[in-house]
Amino acid sequence: MEIVNHLLSNATFVKSPNFSERTKPAEIIILHCISLPEGDYGNNNVRDLFLNRLNINSHESFISLKNVSVSSHLFIKRTGEIIQFVPFDKVAWHAGVSNYRGRNDCNEFSIGIELEGTIKDYFEDMQYKKLNEIICCLRKEYRQMEVVGHKDVAPSRKLDPGEKFDWERLNIVK
Repeated sequence: MEIVNHLLSNATFVKSPNFSERTKPAEIIILHCISLPEGDYGNNNVRDLFLNRLNINSHESFISLKNVSVSSHLFIKRTGEIIQFVPFDKVAWHAGVSNYRGRNDCNEFSIGIELEGTIKDYFEDMQYKKLNEIICCLRKEYRQMEVVGHKDVAPSRKLDPGEKFDWERLNIVK
């Protein structure tokens, strides 16, 4: 696994329209979890959301996502498959209203990684394996970035990656 032209070599690249130009270097990696509907795995709903193609009428929980424009740099499925939606030199729209160590708008200085899952479910071994490889690649290519959860940058709104996420399984210092 390596990064070539700001893309992960073993990820499937599917360009999301939901990004902006990066004006600050990425300094943190923010971990999230997502599944649509919650707890339903192995479908293309997250992909469709990040591409602005989600049929909001296909599930009652999707109504709140009407006109929502979001993305992440990477999405790691439970199988370990990796999809990249935004190159690392661009800003993905994943953190929303956020603050980390006194700095607002964390999207501007972060890389967002979504894990297929919920805050209530354990994550798969393959997801931890791929996540560790990705973090190693990002740190080698760019810098020694700190790894935090969405809950760390938006504590009043978010809980992900959740209590079931095992930080000890990351081969890093958080």
